[in-house]
Amino acid sequence: MNGTRYAACVAASALALMLPAMPAGADATAEGIAKYREALADGNPAELWEMQGEELWRTARGPKNASLEKCDLGQGPGVVKGAFVTLPRYFADTKRVQDLESRLLTCMETLQGIPADEVAKTPFGKGEQKNIEALVAWISAESRGMKFNVPTSHPEEKRMYEIGKRAFNYRGGTHDFGCVTCHGEDGKRIRLQDLPNLTKGPDAARGFGAWPAYRVSSGELWSMQRRLNDCFRQQRFPYPLYGSDVTIALSAYLGVTANGAGESTAPSIKR
Repeated sequence: MNGTRYAACVAASALALMLPAMPAGADATAEGIAKYREALADGNPAELWEMQGEELWRTARGPKNASLEKCDLGQGPGVVKGAFVTLPRYFADTKRVQDLESRLLTCMETLQGIPADEVAKTPFGKGEQKNIEALVAWISAESRGMKFNVPTSHPEEKRMYEIGKRAFNYRGGTHDFGCVTCHGEDGKRIRLQDLPNLTKGPDAARGFGAWPAYRVSSGELWSMQRRLNDCFRQQRFPYPLYGSDVTIALSAYLGVTANGAGESTAPSIKR
């Protein structure tokens, strides 16, 4: 059994032992889940992805046999610390606003010769997509505890924020559903889990700032792109393309809303 599967089994076993002891009632159950997450925080299985991500960053790979150590995440070539809490942002070389995952696609293609289109088509948790999830785990961990400072000075950054705000509030599909349905008011809950009001700074920081995260229910680490894709699924919308403008715009809206209101806790641990 590899380290990832072992960690998943340990986490699942811990949950199985803990949940029966919870008092009855939604509030008590939610409190028990919160305590469970806190108990696992020191041994978050996401650490396995973090270690792999750091190794991938420094390892020469791809047709060009190069590492990612010259990748510019917005703080200058090779600078990782503090980058996560300033993304998405505008990049002059691509002439577009990019989040962490789409920026990594650019670096992998330009520095390593790994085709971005092929990586984007790969299913989550497979091949280079799995490598990207490891990279985002390590890169986000390097900004843990820092407050969000997503820029809005460039016209494209302002535009993407506005698009993200509209996308967040757009309702449609078979269930007249939107991001705002679950995350636009205080005091909402689904499956005994409290839902953050992502239109408010502190909640946006707690919500957006927790991804990537290790999902106990699946035994995998999910990036923000993967989290947003699952939100589209629950809205009964078609999956967006990986690295598409709509997912980047949503991240821009959430990141800007979180500015100065809270610290990044990613990679965190989720149910």
